[in-house]
Amino acid sequence: MSLTAGIVGLPNVGKSTLFNAITNNNVLAENYPFATITPNTGVVEVRDPRFDELVEIFNPAKQVRATFEFTDIAGLVKGASKGEGLGNQFLGNIRNTDAIIHVVRCFDDPSIISYSGRKVDPVMDATEVNLELILSDLDVLEKRLEKLGRKAQMTKDKQELLEVSAINKIIDALKHEQMASDVALTIAEKEVARNFNLITMKPVIYVGNVDEDSYAEPLKNPYFKALSDFATSHHAECIPISALIEEELSKVTEEERKEYLDSLGTSLTGLDKITMASYHILGLRTFFTCGQDEVRAWTFHDGMTTPECAGIIHSDFQKYFLKAEVYKYDDIHELRSEAAIKAAGKMMLVGKDYLVQDGDCLYIRSAAVKK
Repeated sequence: MSLTAGIVGLPNVGKSTLFNAITNNNVLAENYPFATITPNTGVVEVRDPRFDELVEIFNPAKQVRATFEFTDIAGLVKGASKGEGLGNQFLGNIRNTDAIIHVVRCFDDPSIISYSGRKVDPVMDATEVNLELILSDLDVLEKRLEKLGRKAQMTKDKQELLEVSAINKIIDALKHEQMASDVALTIAEKEVARNFNLITMKPVIYVGNVDEDSYAEPLKNPYFKALSDFATSHHAECIPISALIEEELSKVTEEERKEYLDSLGTSLTGLDKITMASYHILGLRTFFTCGQDEVRAWTFHDGMTTPECAGIIHSDFQKYFLKAEVYKYDDIHELRSEAAIKAAGKMMLVGKDYLVQDGDCLYIRSAAVKK
């Protein structure tokens, strides 16, 4: 299941430094606008403590973590919606992502050039980026309405009239500088609105790039506090990171990373938190397949059935699905073996209607692999 989040923000806010940390790649991260001219894409492993414990229990020959794709996109400038800077390319790249990681500067540093020349103002920076996204979506919808509106009124086609209704509601909100995701649509209107591929309809995580001194207690940083309040008012998550610290952590050993995180009272880096938050806002969950040959984590959407999850492993497993043996991660955590789980009566045999839960461990029975 290929899913991607686009890392966006104004120039020189730490996007490429953060991307370097995410992928441990040395992409261009210079101190001037448009250092990132083409989107850089990297795949990162999802760090899940449950996966680590399953590996410890089964001691498999092979282990495969779930992955998530991040794309670093060129810095946005005022007027991007009109094609300024790398506007059209930038906005087109955002439309191809599932979620937006919006990086905002929350630190003072006179050596870092601000393309606008103004002082650090995270709320104004975030608002400026959002406004360009809003204007871009407004242009898309107005052009769509121009082509569809008159035709829908003439033909009275129910589906086209439904689309017009959704477009008008969203346009009205965008003109009031509201995001499309905040618009109250009917269930049917939401369904047609998915086809619009609007940037402001995508879920957003605000990431406040703080200095090293603020890393442990970010809410004491007035810049981050202002951004956090702004995110809350927009029903969005806000995560503090220090891009420089994250980049350094990506270069050290696992033991050194753990020691540093322990000193902060956490087991997760800021990048881990971003990935987990991305999973959350996209409604993603994880199931596992376990054994001595392999322990693997698989990503699925909340609400998927066992055959659908079997199809993630292999399309034939869904096509020829019979049953699935399922047990909970909490049970293997407590009992330490599949034999003990079976003895305790906690191994379930489920059919096609079972909704897979986060942390389920599955063994698929399929006619495609039936012996």
